[in-house]
This record gives sequence, C-alpha cells and structure tokens, in this order.
Amino acid sequence: MPSPLIRSMLRPDRIVPAAFAAVFALLSPPAVDDAAAQGFRVQGFGGPSGGAHPRGLSHRSVINSKTKDAPWSRAATRQPNQKGGMASGGPRRPGGEYPKRPGGETADPRRPKGDHPNPRWPRFPGPGGAVVAIPGGPMPALPPNLSSRRSGTGVPSADERRYVPNEVVVEVARTLSPQALNALARRHRLSTLQSFEIQITGTRFQRLRIDDRRSVPQVVRALETDGAVMAVQPNYIATLQEMGARLSLPADIDLYAPGRMRMPEALRLATGDRVLIAVIDGGVDTGHPELNGMVVTTFDAIGTGDHIHPHGTSIVGAIAARARLQGTAPGAHILAARAFGTNRNGMDGNTSDIIRSVDWAVQQGARVINMSFAGPRNPALERALVAARQRGIVLVAAAGNQGPSSPPLYPAALSGVIAVTATDQDDRIFRAANRGNHIAVAAPGVDLWLPTLDNDYRLTSGTSFAAAAISGLVALMIERNPRLSPDQIRNLLMSTARDLGPAGRDPQFGAGLVDAYQAVISVMPPSPTAGRPVTAENEVK
Repeated sequence: MPSPLIRSMLRPDRIVPAAFAAVFALLSPPAVDDAAAQGFRVQGFGGPSGGAHPRGLSHRSVINSKTKDAPWSRAATRQPNQKGGMASGGPRRPGGEYPKRPGGETADPRRPKGDHPNPRWPRFPGPGGAVVAIPGGPMPALPPNLSSRRSGTGVPSADERRYVPNEVVVEVARTLSPQALNALARRHRLSTLQSFEIQITGTRFQRLRIDDRRSVPQVVRALETDGAVMAVQPNYIATLQEMGARLSLPADIDLYAPGRMRMPEALRLATGDRVLIAVIDGGVDTGHPELNGMVVTTFDAIGTGDHIHPHGTSIVGAIAARARLQGTAPGAHILAARAFGTNRNGMDGNTSDIIRSVDWAVQQGARVINMSFAGPRNPALERALVAARQRGIVLVAAAGNQGPSSPPLYPAALSGVIAVTATDQDDRIFRAANRGNHIAVAAPGVDLWLPTLDNDYRLTSGTSFAAAAISGLVALMIERNPRLSPDQIRNLLMSTARDLGPAGRDPQFGAGLVDAYQAVISVMPPSPTAGRPVTAENEVK
C-alpha cells in the first residue's frame, strides 16, 4: 500500500497540470538570431534623387550572430549630425560588444534607440483625441497552428528570377522548438539568417541561406517534402514604382491633381482626422516641413544603410502634406514602415521585411495599408494580407510601372486589394502603367510635385503616387463612416468614379478617375440638401 505522500503525488488532478506545464515550456518559441536583408522594390521611375530603375536586381545580406530580433519599434529619434537619418542603436564598447538592455539582453545595433521587443499600441501625443479604430476594437490573435500544411507548391516558375538567388523563406508552426528549427536547417544544409513570428498568421518564418550551389527551386522542392514545413518559397523581390527628377519647387506652381480629383470639395467634408494609414516603403524624412508631426511612429525592418528615402518621403507627402502642398488626407496619422532600400537609391525590398512590416502595421491598429511597390506573386505575403483584410484593414497598391505588355504585378493583382493606376493632367493613362482587369480606379500620378529629402521638393511620376492619393481618400471616407468594410470602400470608390476610356470598366482605367467629393458624399447620411445642386450656400457640411 503506497504511503499517504505517494498517494497524494499520484492523484490525477496534480499529475495533469504538471505535465501540461512541462509540455508548454518545451514548446515555447526561442529567441533566434536575426539578420537584415534587402530585396522587394517600390513603384516609381527613378531620377537623380528618386533612384534609378535598373534591370538587374541586387541583394546584400547582413548577418550578426550577436543580435536578437526586435521588430517592434517606437518612433525613431534623429541626431543633429545625421542628415534626416534615424539614430543608431548606441555606441559599441571596447572589444566589439554592444551595450546591454536591462535584464542582460544585448541591444540590437541595427535598430534605432528606443526599439522594444514586444508590440505596443501607439500613444499619440497632443490634441486630437482617440485614433479612428477598427469597429469593435482590435481582433484577437490567431491560434498558434493556423494550418498543418499550406496547399499548393512554392516552387517558382521556370522563367521567374525576381528573388534572392541563395535564400528561401520557410513557414513553420510557431510552437516548433529551437532544436527542431536547427535540425531542419541542418537536414537541408542551410544556415538561418533570420527567424521571426508573425502574429496575424500565428506562425513563424525562417529566412534560410543556401550554403552550396543548389538552386532555389531545388531547395524549395526538397523542403516541401519535410513534415516540419508548412510552406516554403523563394525570398521574392518587389520594387518601388516611381519615375522622379530632383527639382526645387517654384514659387508659383499649378497643381492639377487636386482639381482633377475634386479634392478641395472633399476636404471641406473630411480630412482623414486621426485615421491611421500605414505606409510600407523606404524610410521617411519625418523632419520635412510638409510632414512635421504627421508620422506618429516608425518601424525599420532592414536596420542598415540610409534610414530615409526620397520615395517614402514623397509617398507620405502625397497622403499627408500640409505646408506648401496639401495631401489627400492632411489630418491622417502615418505609420511608417521601412522595408525597402538599404540606400537612398535602392528600390528593392524582400518578402521577409515586407511581411514583418504588414504584421507591425496590423498590430499598431492601421485602418489603411499603402503598398506602392510591385513584384511577382508572393504566397506568403498574400496570406499575411488576407489576414490583415479579415481584420477590416483596407489594402491599396500601385498597379506597377512595367507598361501595357507586362503581366499583372502583385500585390495589386490580388482580389482583396484596391489596384490603382495613374493618369496625367489631361486624364490620359500613364504611359508606363500596367494594364489588366484587376485595375480598380485611376488617380493623378504624372508630373506631381512632392516632398523629397533635405527639405526639398521634386517633380515625379508613377503609379506609386496615385495609390498614395487613394489611400488618403480612403481615410476621408473612414473618418465620415468608421464602420465601412474594405469591400464597401472599394465598391464606393468605383461606383462614384468618372468613367474614362471605353464605356464601363476597362483594363486601362478600371472604373475611371476617382471623384473624391462624390466618394465622401456617398458614405455620409442623407441630408435635406440631397438632390439639389451643390453651391457655396447649400454645400453639405
């Protein structure tokens, strides 16, 4: 007969909780070494300061075994000796060691001061009240194992070359142990460059380097047979979409875009007040007079090189400028995520950096995500965007600048994304714009004056800036009716657009040139003046 002590220890109500605790501890995700990379590109045409548009693709990986992944960042600070740049992570100590954070964690030298490892909802200083939030508040996190296996194959097509030539991106369950992750890399003769968890999909991503001469398709096929892998694909590259030239803003300029969109009328009804718009792009010059106080927090997924970029600065200006220029949503709050360009002329960004930026934007409470970049179809990014859209976030993307003969580019070609093309002052299609049945609407995007680096301005063109204009307009609609769904916003933008080209929706202009005033009016409750001609006396307030 067991003693009373032994009988007590053998009781099921004590054994089960203890076993559960032990299993939970074993499955807890580890802290894994991080590394930065460069890859996808923004959508514009590069000039002297806007970045060249080379045919070739460049890539550089930075591996630092002493750093830990800390993707959640506060607003970056700037030092007087850095011309518009973000502050560094702090001085190195003798012997190459970086300073420690409280608790002994090594500070990440790639990231600005103030970065912190866990997501936080932003706190916005100054007047203005609460940010316009998604109806019902933020969505809860997804369960840890969204699926045991993704459908389809991640092997790129034979003619696809828009990916980092010696890397793959693997998606696994976030509960996979560090021992299992290391064993996975060893089995396939790979080195771990980066490991990060994506909250909106409830999974973990591994960016792995191929250490021998095997091709990316060959390694993807091998990994797809591994039971620990949920999905695998190349580390695809996308490009910012722009054509730009650096010029100084003349004293007297004719800005045609606001009039073509009827923005002055729309801005009498709404300004996008406190609506959060996430811009996934290059870095932003937050000190530019046009953008002063508009960027409420930043995130740097790359961490190296020049931390500000002319393209990202111009995109935010198209949305929120409010000094000599006026964006389409001058009252909006901007969340700026840097996922493109390791230098001021770099236009590329990769899968891992873009996905991390999307996840950050969702956790920060963005209502709109602007994506002024284009590239090949990217299953991992697509899953992240589907998860974001399911939370009520409106997705806006540039159609691309590869011309009428180009196949559809992504993410604009995804069904849940508002694909935007560009027009000029005569409502003609931008000559370099992509075409396709996925085009939703058009907006001015040719010869636009926008802010750039060093407190200057430039004349630039691209579907990038047309997309930014639409992101701002969406913020106006959300301000007037915060309960609008992404589908409702898309349908209202298209139904109120002014038809261009062939009658009805077409592959060039989509539904036509957006009418900002009619789009905002369409989301407002009926008024006694409905149906009467709009004049200065009876305009809806």
